[in-house]
Amino acid sequence: MQAAFEAADPKAAEAAALAELARNMADPMWRICNLYKITVKTKTDTIGADGKAVEGSLVLKFSPNRAQRRFIARLWSRNIILKARQLGFTTLICIAWLDHALFNPNSKVGIIAQNRDAAEAIFSEKVKFAYDNLPPELRAEMPTKRDSLSMLHFAHNNSIIRVGTSLRSGTYHRLHISEFGKICAESPQKAAEVMTGSIPTVPLDGGILVIESTAEGADGEFFTLTNTALAQQQAGKVLTLRDYRLHFYPWMDAPEYRMSPEGVIITEGDHDYFDSIEGKAGRVIDIEQRAWYCATRDADFKTKPERMWQEYPSTPEEAFQKSLEGTYYRNQIAAARKSKRITTVPHTPGIPVNTYWDIGHSDGTAIWFHQKVGVRHHFIKFIEGWGESYSHYVTEMQKTGWIWGTHNLPHDGAHVRQGYDENLSPQQMLEKAGLRRIEIVPRVEELQHGIQQTRDMFALALFDETGCKEGITHLEMYRKKYNKQQQCFTDQPVKDVHTEGADSFRQWAQDVGANRTALAPSSRSPSNGRRRGSWRTS
Repeated sequence: MQAAFEAADPKAAEAAALAELARNMADPMWRICNLYKITVKTKTDTIGADGKAVEGSLVLKFSPNRAQRRFIARLWSRNIILKARQLGFTTLICIAWLDHALFNPNSKVGIIAQNRDAAEAIFSEKVKFAYDNLPPELRAEMPTKRDSLSMLHFAHNNSIIRVGTSLRSGTYHRLHISEFGKICAESPQKAAEVMTGSIPTVPLDGGILVIESTAEGADGEFFTLTNTALAQQQAGKVLTLRDYRLHFYPWMDAPEYRMSPEGVIITEGDHDYFDSIEGKAGRVIDIEQRAWYCATRDADFKTKPERMWQEYPSTPEEAFQKSLEGTYYRNQIAAARKSKRITTVPHTPGIPVNTYWDIGHSDGTAIWFHQKVGVRHHFIKFIEGWGESYSHYVTEMQKTGWIWGTHNLPHDGAHVRQGYDENLSPQQMLEKAGLRRIEIVPRVEELQHGIQQTRDMFALALFDETGCKEGITHLEMYRKKYNKQQQCFTDQPVKDVHTEGADSFRQWAQDVGANRTALAPSSRSPSNGRRRGSWRTS
């Protein structure tokens, strides 16, 4: 009846239409799906000299695909997108950021690209194109005050959208960092500037940061951020506003990544691989998807399969598989998180606390605090420092008020260090500072034996998530040197900030692994720095 009345009354129909339009225009998702246009590459009927169809472009109304809608639904204050190629996230975010600037007064939004050419292309082909192709009536209501090669400054609400290679000044209510993995691989200094100068411009209160990339390189800020977010996701951690939410989008999410299997060789090993991914991801990979994957891999990455993992990953771990192959304890840390052995592990009163030390390069010292509770080994605290005196660490230990068991130093802890405190050994300096019951963990024949021993012992360890936070990171990031000429990892570890934390933990594994479990002080040999009856070499 109401509809019939409105049809008979043009003014009522017009008023209803305006009311509906007002409701729609107040909804950012409706605006994103209805107001903006993009260019889409497509094949033409023209055949080039190479016998392939020449690419052209179409102008279409933007409509988020399945992966993009999933991302919007899970948007957080800090976001990491790890993805396969060509899923359109930069396009989505350019439109979302433009929409925010157009409809929110005094807002400042920015996009960081990996280089100047990419920045110019993103601005002209995505941001400026979308604005220039708004409905004419809307664009007339939202004119620009300034329109440059990298920025739009809107006159109607004083908001700004800017695209560049570095954005540092002021506050950015929305910030997108495109292809951050490439930035990290090509320019670590620029990546550091992004971390210290650009990211802090995004406020926690209402600000949104999106870092997006395919995997690139064996290390860097994107690798670290992504793996931290993945670890938190695996542990089921409730995120704070400062934590990054991981959004992973594998190649299977792209509907165009499929082809006829005719003429494509799919081996039994390939099918085993796809079957295993189906089990991990809980989804079906059909024969046309399998054919596309195999054909793409064999055509483009036949000699470097790790590039396929980076550009078209099936799992988050696979995206950095080359990097993971270079880490010593990654699998063990993942297993500890999965089995909830990285959790709240408080100090148990009445049980002695043992310490495991490493006194490493660059004056670094790392200490793990350990209790043997039943058959489990509890790690309740981790501390480290550089350039501090040994008395500093003893003072910090005394503040806890704990009962001490034994203090375990690496094999060189009994060696005199020239130029240090009247040419005393670390053991003697610690004893001079008031520490007692100091033991020396004998050296293993090969470093790799100690590392393998540590892997074997890992399942017995529980870690306090807060007290051992830095130590856990060191274990996770402890890695092998990479030989660029031979394109492979060596058997030697990288000497970096993670070394002391990993080496001090290894002292525990070498100690306990040799059936010399750190129990109460009375069960240990006298504090003379020597072990009796050890089968290990010194």
